[in-house]
Amino acid sequence: MSNKQINKVTLANLVIALGIIYGDIGTSPLYVLNAIVGGKIIEEKLILGALSCIIWTLTLQTTIKYVWLTLKADNKGEGGIFSLYALVRRQRRWLVLPAMIGGAALLADGMITPPISVTSAIEGLRQMPSLKNIEQTTIIYIVIGILVILFFLQQFGTESIGKLFGPIMFVWFGMLAVLGSTHLLDDLYIFKALSPHYAIELLTTYPKGFWILGAVFLCTTGAEALYSDLGHCGRGNIRISWIFVKSCLILNYLGQGAWLLANYSGKFFDISKGSVFYAIMPQWFLIPGVIIATAAAVIASQALISGSFTLISESMRLNLWPKLRISYPTEEKGQSYIPAINFLLFLGCCGITLYFRNSSHMEAAYGLAITLCMLATSVLFSNYLISQRVFSPFIYLYLAVYLTIELSFLFANLDKFKHGGFVTLIVGGALFVIMYVWYRSRKIKNRYVEFVRMEHYIPQIQELSNDRTVIKSATHLVYMTSANNPREIEHKIIYSILNKKPKRADIYWFVHVDTLDDPYTAEYSVDHIIPNDIIRVEFRLGFRIAPKINLMFRRVVEELVTNKEVNITSRYESLERNNVVGDFQFIVMEKYLSQDNELPFFERIVMKLYFWLKEISLSEERGFGLDPSNVTVEKFPLIVSPIPNFNLKRTAES
Repeated sequence: MSNKQINKVTLANLVIALGIIYGDIGTSPLYVLNAIVGGKIIEEKLILGALSCIIWTLTLQTTIKYVWLTLKADNKGEGGIFSLYALVRRQRRWLVLPAMIGGAALLADGMITPPISVTSAIEGLRQMPSLKNIEQTTIIYIVIGILVILFFLQQFGTESIGKLFGPIMFVWFGMLAVLGSTHLLDDLYIFKALSPHYAIELLTTYPKGFWILGAVFLCTTGAEALYSDLGHCGRGNIRISWIFVKSCLILNYLGQGAWLLANYSGKFFDISKGSVFYAIMPQWFLIPGVIIATAAAVIASQALISGSFTLISESMRLNLWPKLRISYPTEEKGQSYIPAINFLLFLGCCGITLYFRNSSHMEAAYGLAITLCMLATSVLFSNYLISQRVFSPFIYLYLAVYLTIELSFLFANLDKFKHGGFVTLIVGGALFVIMYVWYRSRKIKNRYVEFVRMEHYIPQIQELSNDRTVIKSATHLVYMTSANNPREIEHKIIYSILNKKPKRADIYWFVHVDTLDDPYTAEYSVDHIIPNDIIRVEFRLGFRIAPKINLMFRRVVEELVTNKEVNITSRYESLERNNVVGDFQFIVMEKYLSQDNELPFFERIVMKLYFWLKEISLSEERGFGLDPSNVTVEKFPLIVSPIPNFNLKRTAES
């Protein structure tokens, strides 16, 4: 489907948007009120204040910040924290830090959303009289079983079943609206919650009212994922469908609140025996309700998993993550599958399910990491506004409002640290360390890279090419180069050709890949430095384009041959007479950390972690999409900080 078709507002696209982007935020009614009222006496001030906080959080945080403002920061139709970072990374170097923090927090969120959504849905079985004594262990087995199936199916893609996501989520949101509406008459005073007065009153006068924000925040945790899926649905479809989604969510929250005031005013609501969400459901509808809720939770999980694959593939292109194998199970745009990340998420989800065991404990840990992601988005978006030359007072107003809101949520969520929030922070912290090490090591390595002028070595390369006393390495030698300037080349490549073991070839190719800030550009240029002798090919690829260099290079050579710009026939006389195409050999330069380094302690740790990550990640040749049968890997020492001269004396011979 083209960008034009995606961005067009149609009924079909609106239904698709429901299935793709609202799973996380749409399943929040399963657990938000539980998290708020757990351990508290139900009273009007608590319920009206909590509902007012929810309504105004959805308005200020989701509607205004994300749906109205942040969606404007589209990168050629694509959204998400790394798309936003790609738009502003040329402005200030330090902006890579909020981008990495946000990306790591989103990945950590992807590990807790499936367990909390699926567990909250399955726990609805307790509302059935015949299953009210069901063991929590049994529920855990069911949840783990669903997660096993969900992650196993990722390798096959979701193109076929994905078409059902939209209609199922439409049924889910319709069910939310109907269930909530049927209980509005339980206590008509519930509509007072539409006033922000009750939110302010709760936060300022209710005992420990401020800390309730940690539970309230759960109602907007899917807002960041909403922005990430901009490219799949288009801005117009998201904005219009959000009106429907927000209305259904608010009706359900109001219905839950009215039911609590009518049935439990002045009493405790025991969330260990069931959730508020299922309590407002008629007994005859419980089985269909649990099935629909479970389906919605699975769809929410699928959206987070797919979003994690996209996030990692983007970070790889931006040199913020080690190279991993990516496959494309379907032809659907933007759909990818990364086995290593799928396994990592699966282990994380199962670990969180087994550690916390029930949804109420997961609620206590949920939300702490994602607040950091929202803060990071605020910082990046304010820099985007600067790049768009927006009126400065408006930018300061934006920062003042959203940093105040999000820092308040962050401090309130810090109360969750001891209740399990440390788990997501540890996971997010580990993911951030990986990103930082990969980024920082590249900066350290760049000190060592020495570029030389190509013209100084052209005569020597031509002379070598014609020197028949040197055994020919290949008809075509292809080097991957990181030199941005077409007139320069790494000294290590010149050393590899002329000094290490002279490599004679008929044609030398230098291939450079430039990762662009826009997502889907795929173009190339050719520079015939010496026609039919030395040729440079530059690929300009968007950060969402997989660098399948083997395939792309073959296409380039075919076009050059068709245009009679190059002769790729073998130069061996017997083969040339029969028009046999010469062989192509790729040379990949692989670094290892030399012992001849004297790095500061911190940089030494970074480089050791970098080379450890490099060992367990995809090799250089596979990272570039090269065929290993045509690749020679040359190792060379990385000396970033040579050991200074030291005294070494020769003694007299005895």
